[in-house]
Amino acid sequence: MRHSKAATTFVIVTALISAAPLAASAADKMGEAKDKTKSVTQEAKTGVSDSWITSKTKIALFADDRVKGRQVHVETKDGVVYLRGKVDTPEAKAAAVEIAQKVEGVKSIKDDLQVVAEPARKAVEAKDSDIAKAVEARLSRDSELKKVEVRSDAGVVVLTGQVPTINASAKASEMARGVDGVRSVRNELTFTR
Repeated sequence: MRHSKAATTFVIVTALISAAPLAASAADKMGEAKDKTKSVTQEAKTGVSDSWITSKTKIALFADDRVKGRQVHVETKDGVVYLRGKVDTPEAKAAAVEIAQKVEGVKSIKDDLQVVAEPARKAVEAKDSDIAKAVEARLSRDSELKKVEVRSDAGVVVLTGQVPTINASAKASEMARGVDGVRSVRNELTFTR
């Protein structure tokens, strides 16, 4: 019996020694998996945050009558806001930068805006009721924006109601600003997500 216990003990010790590298390897793999999960989570947070900053910047640009928001293309990467496009005046360019700097979460601005005066533009004189109807018609084509309420006062369009996301809210501002006669857009929309 004694010989059998020694042999059994030897087999158990050998098995434990053999399994030790496997356990260490499994622990290393778990550590790598945790690190990767943290990295992916941080990337997702940055993506959501960048998207949020882009949308908030667009909304702010469309709300300010010093800047024609549809002339400014906005992108955000790691909190850095990139402004691109052509604006009418140096004042509009400065205003766009100023507006973007005030958005929460913006780390810095990369201003790639060009000042290009448009040849004589026709001033569009439109009644507020016509402007509101035109904005409503444009928004009604988008399923997320059909229920947005629109009013206009001296070319300033006010959007109220509820939309599903901040991106839909930014899209509503952009679409409204694209209507002739709209001087600026006040976005008072709330969103569910």
